[in-house]
Amino acid sequence: MPISGVDARDRLIVALDLPDIKTAEHLIRELDGAVTFFKVGLVLQMASGAEEFVRDLIHSGKKVFLDYKYYDIAETMKKAVARVAELGVSFLTIHGTSNVIRGAVAGRGTSDLKLFTVTVLTNLDRADVAELGYPAQTVEELVLFRARKALEAGCDGVIASGREAKAIKTLSKDKLLVVTPGIRPDGYPEDDQKRTVTPAQAVAAGADYLVVGRPITGAPDPKGTAKVMVEEMQRAFDTALAPA
Repeated sequence: MPISGVDARDRLIVALDLPDIKTAEHLIRELDGAVTFFKVGLVLQMASGAEEFVRDLIHSGKKVFLDYKYYDIAETMKKAVARVAELGVSFLTIHGTSNVIRGAVAGRGTSDLKLFTVTVLTNLDRADVAELGYPAQTVEELVLFRARKALEAGCDGVIASGREAKAIKTLSKDKLLVVTPGIRPDGYPEDDQKRTVTPAQAVAAGADYLVVGRPITGAPDPKGTAKVMVEEMQRAFDTALAPA
């Protein structure tokens, strides 16, 4: 058992933002033994057989993060989230006002489904936030505002950059889980992500789970890359969480 009590293999979520189900299934087989948690998002949402694919993943012992960013009126959210809970999905992203979030919380009932609100996407910076209608707020201010509302409405956690993870943990007194995308290993070429951190930086800042897509799915050796990333995460967890 790791000295921190956290097994990093359970905390790496690979994003299956791939062209089709067949490609995703091939990658999952390739990652067998290294990764057990997968994100199914908008890229595969309308793919033929998507719901069956999610069911099969769960039945095979894998965990699924359904990143559909549900956003609607509270009553619709309640019904939609209830259906997701029935599938046995582990994580689901939602978005909206406090009333909308409470509808989602009601929908998941007593299931084990954990709900996460999206704070600010990791490919956005202050100029983007201003364009969205928040010219007076920094990215961190908007992230913390949304994190506070998520906590008050009964959410389990938030999706946020590693750059805001520490502040979220402080704000919530460690009650909110933080799932961090925008992970880029040292030396990874610049792309559309603007608020990136390395795996170690994310964990050190307080992130509980890391979502990684292209650095793994686009690697020549996805399984080897995932293993290296898990090792980096494990060292960071052991350093950050080891008993005093």
